Amino acid sequence: MDRMYRVLGFWTLMIAIMAYWGSLMNMALLFFGLTAIFVALSYMGLSEKTYIQLFFGFMFISFVGFTYYTFFLMPAPGSAEHSLVFQTLL
Repeated sequence: MDRMYRVLGFWTLMIAIMAYWGSLMNMALLFFGLTAIFVALSYMGLSEKTYIQLFFGFMFISFVGFTYYTFFLMPAPGSAEHSLVFQTLL
């Protein structure tokens, strides 16, 4: 299971490099950080159950954060001021 975290680290590194080349600095920094976390976790030698629980927690936080961003923070199409939810409320 620790090798799968190294694989995750490899792919997040590839995404970070592509984001850096595309001048998406915030995304690149986020994925460079994820790369460091995944690689560090892979060398901790935890049990398989712990690795699965960590991955579940990571996915839960990612999905909740993405959903929050898309509903409340992301600008609506054609409008760069407010999110779609705030635009309909105003």
